[in-house]
Amino acid sequence: MKTHLVAVVSALLVCAPLSAQAAEKTVVLNVKNADCVLCPPIVKESLVRVPGVKAVEMKQANQMADFIATVTFDDALANVPTLIAATTNAGYPSSLAN
Repeated sequence: MKTHLVAVVSALLVCAPLSAQAAEKTVVLNVKNADCVLCPPIVKESLVRVPGVKAVEMKQANQMADFIATVTFDDALANVPTLIAATTNAGYPSSLAN
């Protein structure tokens, strides 16, 4: 019993630094071709389905049907290229806002 407890505690101590390295990040994506009322919810859903994404907020950037997606995610599980791929695969190319 004591050996098992020592093994479990050791495993937790080894894994603790890995979880401490993960951080919540927020990025802004410029989304193109979202020109109808159904487009922003489709973009939002494509981003929410990415593992690690915690929140997505969509806003219309201008009158030219461009949208801005503000995405909050766990950077241990997701990254910007994955987010861009998700919107692009849904038919809405995006890029990191400057």
